[in-house]
Amino acid sequence: MIFSSIYSNDDFSAYPAAIRRVIDYLKSNDFVNMETGVYDLEGKDIYVQVMDAETGPVSEKRPESHEKYLDVQFLVTGEEKLGFTPNTGAYEVDEFIEERDLIFYKKVENEGFVYAVPGCFSIFFPQDIHRPAVAADQPMTIRKVVVKVKASLI
Repeated sequence: MIFSSIYSNDDFSAYPAAIRRVIDYLKSNDFVNMETGVYDLEGKDIYVQVMDAETGPVSEKRPESHEKYLDVQFLVTGEEKLGFTPNTGAYEVDEFIEERDLIFYKKVENEGFVYAVPGCFSIFFPQDIHRPAVAADQPMTIRKVVVKVKASLI
């Protein structure tokens, strides 16, 4: 898992080329005024989901992971906490939605949280279980972008 901001002084040159392309895309688009939906960036290799979501209590948000794609989650408006923990392989799967490359878990342990404000991005790799859209203080509507990057590009 990587957590940073598009406003940091980092030039991101050590990141893989696919991730650098995603960060450049995040820096150069106005997601506040963009319609929600799915946008093609590089076909099925890299695509973008612009969404509005409701944050809520950690107990109402399910931990998840993906096998074939990385998630680059970028916060446009609002604030959220994102949970994360390594996938030890010992967690019980609650639901697997193969066509969405989405695995939900019943519960996880040793979960840490990062606090995201507009401009922050988190990169979750297939070995990272993550829990998005946890309310930082009060539940709110947030605008976020999730860029799906095929793991084989990394």
